[in-house]
Amino acid sequence: MHEFNLGESEHDFRVPDGGLHRPGAAGVWLPTAALVVEILSPGDESWQKLGFYSEHAVDEVLLVGPAEREITWLQLHDGEYEPIQQSGLVDLGPTELAEQIDWP
Repeated sequence: MHEFNLGESEHDFRVPDGGLHRPGAAGVWLPTAALVVEILSPGDESWQKLGFYSEHAVDEVLLVGPAEREITWLQLHDGEYEPIQQSGLVDLGPTELAEQIDWP
């Protein structure tokens, strides 16, 4: 997992902490992703990125809150993100993932 540029150009993009890409994704600017991962920190703006991710057809957003030891997994549905209990992309959900993390 590593950061990447999600967007069309240097004038309008976001840099999630990681993600899963669709087959054939390549280049400096990726217009979309199947899943983006955001690690929450104090003063973080990850929740404000949801509109941008929706506009760029990101299927799922995984928000990891180390301080709270919480996982929020969201799936795009009719242009809005809704919490889910099981990913449609990988065989995992927020509860199972939280149990597997060696939290600080």
